[in-house]
Amino acid sequence: MDKKFITRILKEYEENRNIAKYQQRKRQEEVYLRVPRVKEIDEEISRTGFLISKEILKNPDSYEKNVQIIKNKMDNLKAEKAFLMTENNIPLEYLDINYKCNKCNDTGFLENGKKCSCFKQALINEAYKMSNLQATLRKENFQNFDISLFSPEHFNEEDLTPRQNMMEILNICEGFCFNFDQDNDENLLFYGTTGLGKTFMSNCIAKALLDKGKIVIYQTAFKILEIVESHRFNKDYNGKISKEDYNLLFEADLLIIDDLGTELTNSFTNTEIFNIVNSRLIKGNKTIISTNLSPIEIANIYTERIFSRIFSKFTPLKFFGPDLRWQPYEE
Repeated sequence: MDKKFITRILKEYEENRNIAKYQQRKRQEEVYLRVPRVKEIDEEISRTGFLISKEILKNPDSYEKNVQIIKNKMDNLKAEKAFLMTENNIPLEYLDINYKCNKCNDTGFLENGKKCSCFKQALINEAYKMSNLQATLRKENFQNFDISLFSPEHFNEEDLTPRQNMMEILNICEGFCFNFDQDNDENLLFYGTTGLGKTFMSNCIAKALLDKGKIVIYQTAFKILEIVESHRFNKDYNGKISKEDYNLLFEADLLIIDDLGTELTNSFTNTEIFNIVNSRLIKGNKTIISTNLSPIEIANIYTERIFSRIFSKFTPLKFFGPDLRWQPYEE
């Protein structure tokens, strides 16, 4: 992702930290005014903490006894503060700094130096803004799903009507979102011709999980291979593809591969698609594949390894019925 977007995100983190600290100071002033002894205790605790550091530096070989005395004093001060706060009906956590993310304290990075999930999500949200997908998800989500658009009449030789079939798919997809955090190895395969709601359903799931704070990557198979080629062969693509884009194909909580089968298929693309899908399965990271291909066509186009992996580890959901773009239905 462009550095200017990362810089902007980090600037927002800095602003969030400043706001959190300012709000904490305001609460602190309120408490000090209400219970002056709390201010005295905080100042004593601060001085006592300094004394511990001073004692260690002063007597590096025999500081334990004196440090323990100082620590006992600090514990007594903290106990007195807690008593005063409780006595005055002030929650003990009232003076804490309330960061938006307690994992990274609004820095974007964990103690081990790795990116926090909130930072990764901020990068994804920025990507959605850039691709205008956020506007799409405001329209295409479970709340706006209209089952009446699907035909109540039987279609070809299918046992269920398109509407009955879509109700089952809807229940499975909502369950997929609800149980997403469970270690259930659940992955989904949407297949069927165009205009039957596969993309809409994918967007519904993406929106539901983004709202839960999950990292969701939604890319066409063609774009995914473009990202892979950029990583493998150092192709620039005008600086629009970064190493982060490649890593997220493997690390995202959910990867939605749209339009599988529209990309150029050869030994390289087959290997890379298998690598992505298989790596995610091994890590337990969930994947949704959407394709206009039938199972037989998938078997004919891709290697046996890909076909076997998909159909053994993915729940296949067939979309069928009249093209919704031309035949809307009403009750």
